[in-house]
Amino acid sequence: MANWYSECSPLERRTFWASFGGWGLDALDVQMFSLAIPALIAAFGITKADAGLLGSVTLFFGAFGGWLGGALGDRFGRVKALQITVATFALATFASAFAMNYTQLLILKAIQGLGFGAEWACGAVLMAEIIRAEHRGKALGAVQSAWAVGWGVAVLLSAIVFTYAPPDIAWRILFAVGLIPALLILYIRRGLKEPPRATTREVAPPFFATLAGIFHRDVLRSTLIGGLFGIGAHGGYAALTTFLPTYLREVRHLSVLGSSAYLAVIIVAFFCGCVASGIVSDRIGRRANVTLFAAACVATVLVYIFAPLTNSQMLVLGFPLGFFSAGIPASMAALFSELYPAGVRGTGVGFCYNFGRVVSAAFPFMVGFLSDHIGLGPAIGIDAAFAYSLVLIAVLMLPETRGKVFEQAAAGTRA
Repeated sequence: MANWYSECSPLERRTFWASFGGWGLDALDVQMFSLAIPALIAAFGITKADAGLLGSVTLFFGAFGGWLGGALGDRFGRVKALQITVATFALATFASAFAMNYTQLLILKAIQGLGFGAEWACGAVLMAEIIRAEHRGKALGAVQSAWAVGWGVAVLLSAIVFTYAPPDIAWRILFAVGLIPALLILYIRRGLKEPPRATTREVAPPFFATLAGIFHRDVLRSTLIGGLFGIGAHGGYAALTTFLPTYLREVRHLSVLGSSAYLAVIIVAFFCGCVASGIVSDRIGRRANVTLFAAACVATVLVYIFAPLTNSQMLVLGFPLGFFSAGIPASMAALFSELYPAGVRGTGVGFCYNFGRVVSAAFPFMVGFLSDHIGLGPAIGIDAAFAYSLVLIAVLMLPETRGKVFEQAAAGTRA
């Protein structure tokens, strides 16, 4: 990371840290939910399927948030859209701490989904347009690694809060922390600039025309295949991580602190995998990189869930599980950004990355449903392996885009 980062201009570095911070705080808010599932089941008297529906609703509305957020960035500017989206998911997470029943929590999780789906689209495209082409994969892979940072903080906070606070209020304390991302808005407002392409457009198209632009015949193929890619990437991740803390505690009978240690290994590996994927993507190309990581993901998930492993062996295997699962999302921002022209780039990136959330929203629910019939472990393994197989199919149909130079973007990279 140090070599490419040292070559960055002040604007590139500010943009990197704003995008890194926004995505990390997204992860903090989202992952706190999966860690609180056992407490929510007890607090509201709901089933695992009901708990899975909460996660599914977040993913479902995240899909629309990403599409709308990307279009907002194309229409009104990346930085302004980023401010709005950060405020949305932060306030929704904070409000979740005061939910009095399951229905209220379901509505607030939907609003949170709108915000975090849109935040990724705005931040990723802003970073893609500011950074120079030769470092795009590395920079966006490093931005994606912020998810591991936020995830790790969520696990740490969960271990502390659930150790010292009663379960019926511990989950409320966790969600209240979700207000922290709102502070990032101050940094976004002061430190960033719009890419030249976004500020020099003479006549802006109508907003709905921007939304529909990704279905024009010139880019329709990219949109359809990118959507399939998103289904596999998000479906695999959602199937694996939503119920993983519950699996470790209820099936493997680990304590909160014990399961946190297992998650810590996966999270550190996820961080390393994101950084590695970005480096490899710039060296061997987007398609070869995704193929490598997706194939390894399928194999590792099946071994982790179905092999008769001891707890110690699971701890060791947690590293490749987290490492390989990171490589797919770490490659998506650069790949999708390079598939679209300037006028619909934000919309296209937001749609492809988040369309998968519409379909992948069914994966946590299906894991919860299938767990009542075949057990939680097999339900996680089958769903995750199937989803990652879709990524392999999609990437083989996409063109290689490594090194693509964006129109007018170069003028903004040396500011």
